[in-house]
Amino acid sequence: MRKALTDAELKLWNELRAHRLMGLSFRRQMPIAGYIVDFACPAHRLIVEIDGSPHALASNISYDEIRTRRLQTDGWIVLRFWNDDILRDIDNVCTHIIRTIGRDLL
Repeated sequence: MRKALTDAELKLWNELRAHRLMGLSFRRQMPIAGYIVDFACPAHRLIVEIDGSPHALASNISYDEIRTRRLQTDGWIVLRFWNDDILRDIDNVCTHIIRTIGRDLL
């Protein structure tokens, strides 16, 4: 597990921590099915992964697909966002997370 967060991870964590996003409880760098996921909302079996440019490499795309399938097999929903999505449009990212869980902002 890493102690230092990337800029994108820190920005999203500031939105998720301490039940700030619609009262939802998220954990950071949670071990699930032999993997360490970036963020997880255990009550809703939701994982949020943040991908930087290395994830665009063919070898990493394949690894991410295998990892995602394994987590989904265990009943988790996996959302992936690019660093740029979080850094440039955090509100839309948070809305997508909420809608995936099934809560509406309105």
